[in-house]
Amino acid sequence: MLKFYFNGSPNPTKVALFLEESGLPFEPVAVDTRKGEQFSPDYLKINPNAKVPAIDDNGTIVFDSNAILLYLAEKTGKFLPANRAELLSWLMFVATGVGPYSGQAVHFKHFAPKDQNHDYAHNRYQYETDRHYTILDGHLKGRSYMVGDAYSIVDMALWGWARMVPFKLGDGAFARYPNVKRLVDEISARPAAARAIALKDKFTFKAEMDDEARRNMFRHMTTKVA
Repeated sequence: MLKFYFNGSPNPTKVALFLEESGLPFEPVAVDTRKGEQFSPDYLKINPNAKVPAIDDNGTIVFDSNAILLYLAEKTGKFLPANRAELLSWLMFVATGVGPYSGQAVHFKHFAPKDQNHDYAHNRYQYETDRHYTILDGHLKGRSYMVGDAYSIVDMALWGWARMVPFKLGDGAFARYPNVKRLVDEISARPAAARAIALKDKFTFKAEMDDEARRNMFRHMTTKVA
């Protein structure tokens, strides 16, 4: 059976959405990143980058959420748009833009040390995150889904991060992206999305962002490279 290494963060949740939508049987394997379980020797054999998610599909290892979505879509033939060029363009837009900038926006808004001046970095990542969502909102104007006329892995990839727009950009931010919000609301109303979000609740993850969690989540805080 396919093993799914995950926690409740955005990237694993979008893979959980595909698994729930497709009906693929899977074994969820919790990786508590606040406890540092992503650095265990056994997990590093699965993902040398020490991130979640990853899958082990009967010996075929895939890591990075967008690679996993593409792999599973091609394996099952489900949620795969016919226009491959457009699929890859928007999937990579999410992979290289939306995800990384969103993650950094969250970090500098919520987790960077408050005793240091991060105004430049905070503004940069807020600006770039907003810029990406503005592009997405324009793309979705007048169309139901990101690629073609059907719900696909690109919508799932976007949903994983976009449902957290208020956490990244502030409570009123969704008002700037009505087309993105429409898509997020539609996907979030699907039963599979509710199951994907609830998957983490079947396990106990460390809730506290204490010194141990910061050391495991933000290793740059204790290791100076340059």
